[in-house]
Amino acid sequence: MARRRARPAPTQEHCLEAARTACAACGRKMWYGYSNFRTLVTLDGLVRFKLKIRQCRHAECSRYRRPYRPEAEGALALPHHEFGLDVIALIGAMRYVQHLSVPEMHRALRERGVDIAERNVTYLLERYDELLALSLTDAERLREITAREGRVILALDGLQPDVGHEVLWVLRDCLSGEVLLAKSLLSSAAEDLAALLRTVVSVLPVPIEGVVSDGQRSIRRAVERALPGVPHQLCHYHYLREVALPVYEADRHAKKVLKKHVRGIRVIERKVEPRGDAEAEVVRGYCAAVRSALTDDGPPPLSASGLRLHERLSEIQDSLERIEKRGLCRSRSRS
Repeated sequence: MARRRARPAPTQEHCLEAARTACAACGRKMWYGYSNFRTLVTLDGLVRFKLKIRQCRHAECSRYRRPYRPEAEGALALPHHEFGLDVIALIGAMRYVQHLSVPEMHRALRERGVDIAERNVTYLLERYDELLALSLTDAERLREITAREGRVILALDGLQPDVGHEVLWVLRDCLSGEVLLAKSLLSSAAEDLAALLRTVVSVLPVPIEGVVSDGQRSIRRAVERALPGVPHQLCHYHYLREVALPVYEADRHAKKVLKKHVRGIRVIERKVEPRGDAEAEVVRGYCAAVRSALTDDGPPPLSASGLRLHERLSEIQDSLERIEKRGLCRSRSRS
């Protein structure tokens, strides 16, 4: 059945940039070409991503004008999908660990605030099965993926829907955008991840020339053990997200405190409702300004809603103080 209502507006917005700026073919700088926008349904809500695409602009290069997308995109969702990999991982855990039926999984996801239809739960469960069925022994598939580039830039990331669940580890080639291997592991120890990397290395017909991941210690150690000497780039998106988390939490707490100081707006509005004079209009205008400030949330962490609320309330307070001073000066001049 087709969707009968529009999907709500995204609650968050993030910008993704490629961690790699040098062309994998010629080694020269890739320039920013254009931006794509992608909205994903995740366990954290509806998120809009701005993807900054880079291109090699040297005409003699084999990757001339070919897009290089941010590496972090592959850790968020599969190509052409509107649901995040974290949703797929949770569906797999609910099916094979908790043994829930499709209607039960659909109900559980709706309770968590995930806007999803029941038929999409079935569809995503099939995608989960397909991911785990990916085989590195399929030599023909690997040749098709790697033949054009002759090298692999490997992206590694794990998705754990909830604490205690298995982690779905996804290994992807950044140049082709294809998933090379997906496997669920109970442990995220360095040795287990190193075994995954060694498996990929042993069957790939081309060399791995770089690895991109977040800064998790077990991942760093696994790359050191399985791929010694291979450059390892930490993902900018994950790094900035983790750095911004304490700031975001402090800003959210500050906004809660500020809201406590401006409670009672409705009481003031009720007092001036029956009045139609100019002073009542001014009071209603200030009340509307306060309401607007309380609901003006920017996309975290790039826009701190707590700081924005403080700035707007400070402007309203300054305006009220100016009005009070003008009223006092006029009363003195008349006397």
